Amino acid sequence: MITRRAFLTGSISVTMLGSPIFSAFAEKRKKRNLVVISLRGGMDGLSAVPPIDRALEKFRPDVIVKNTLPLTSDFSLHPSLKNFHSAWKQGNAAIVHAASIPYTERSHFEGQDLMESGGHKPFAEYTGWLGRGMETAGLDGLAIALPMPLILRSKANLDNYYPTKLSTPSPEIMKRVSATYPQNSNLKSTIERVMMRPYSTLSGRGSRKAHRLAGTAAKALAMPDGPRVAVFDINGFDTHAAQGGSNGEHGDKLYNLDKIFGKLRENLGTSFNDTLIVTLTEFGRKIEQNGGNGTEHGYGTAVLLMGGLVKEAKVFSDWPGLKRKNMFEGQDLQATIDARSIYCSSMAMAFDTDFEKLKRQVFWNDPLVNLQDKLFGI
Repeated sequence: MITRRAFLTGSISVTMLGSPIFSAFAEKRKKRNLVVISLRGGMDGLSAVPPIDRALEKFRPDVIVKNTLPLTSDFSLHPSLKNFHSAWKQGNAAIVHAASIPYTERSHFEGQDLMESGGHKPFAEYTGWLGRGMETAGLDGLAIALPMPLILRSKANLDNYYPTKLSTPSPEIMKRVSATYPQNSNLKSTIERVMMRPYSTLSGRGSRKAHRLAGTAAKALAMPDGPRVAVFDINGFDTHAAQGGSNGEHGDKLYNLDKIFGKLRENLGTSFNDTLIVTLTEFGRKIEQNGGNGTEHGYGTAVLLMGGLVKEAKVFSDWPGLKRKNMFEGQDLQATIDARSIYCSSMAMAFDTDFEKLKRQVFWNDPLVNLQDKLFGI
């Protein structure tokens, strides 16, 4: 039986799919990459992007972030996010603050299911918003994962591939095996798809370390016939104790996130100009620190955006402030933006697909707002 702690503190992983080799739609469209980084455990947006407000220090005297990096007159950035800040200074990073998926019950298991499915009720959906979005856009592809994450599941024909330490058979052997299968059979179709994989050289070399995974992913995304979607999973943002301010548990997790940002930017090359990186988490943290110098499960948080497809360096927010009367249930940062509006807008831009169509077919025509003009420049 898996424990709550084991569920939250596993390794970092990456999933990739959307190769034009397997998608007639992708083959005909300009290749834009969409990278989603899931921050499991509840990323503290008030620590990652703290508002310049003295009230925050009163609520968090022992976990206040100091030596922050400058953003605007109203917000600053955690010092662990140096690569993100570098992109910000070049106009290639932005933030949506006081955002969250519409879930307020504070359960990791339910929240993470909903952040991946995009649904209304926990465990009611068997597909994910990104998988449905790719299906709506007519994308098909190769996945490097085992098993397929919920966020990418759909009814579409998605191939599944996971790098292992086992050697890959030679092309000659693969051809001989293929010749033994009946024409138009599922077996023959499957092995032919395996033979067409553009990144078979990754087999036996896959690394679970954040920066190596990011470097591998970026190089694959940069290939003209490579994938156009990547999903990273980072665990450990459930900082109930010893959260820290500039340093500490939460800062360490942000540092790992920032290494992914840096390696993606470094290894994408010119493809960085046609890439959007966006973060995802199930909820934020309470505004007040707890007795263990950590924070409890909250609501509103921040979404980080990075890449050449970002319109400009800005903090986009309908900021509710930190007055008690404006908090959710008197204790959390209020979420004034449905984060699914960001994700629907991201897919519309990256997949060159109508926002309203995605809203209907992926998010049940929920009242989401098209943010493309505000967040992206293409």
